[in-house]
Amino acid sequence: MTRRNISGSSPYEPIIGFSRAVRIRNAVYVSGTGPVGADDADAATQTRHVLGLIQGVLAQAGATLEDVVRTRMYLTHAEDWEEVGRVHGELFGSIRPAATMVVVAKLLNPSWRIEIEADAVLHNTES
Repeated sequence: MTRRNISGSSPYEPIIGFSRAVRIRNAVYVSGTGPVGADDADAATQTRHVLGLIQGVLAQAGATLEDVVRTRMYLTHAEDWEEVGRVHGELFGSIRPAATMVVVAKLLNPSWRIEIEADAVLHNTES
């Protein structure tokens, strides 16, 4: 089994000891991704930013959003669910991965309103 760790831009990766994503065979697991760089934006902007970061790391792993089979969204404000859901739907409306949305008390950065994880399965396993 070949394992490939993929780093991102999070300053927390070396401190905590994690990878932005891990690819094993045809599966890609993307860690919880917060809106680093859009910390003080509204929930919709933070969600777009996070999904852009996820899209970038998927590309590094040889995957696309179309390969995503599951997302997990962690919100710090229950009232953001529709706004976050609309942005998720803009990108995943036709892909329709299994999705979970959970409200949590806090995230690593107190200004973050959203953190998202994603799992992808590639049909082409040559990469």
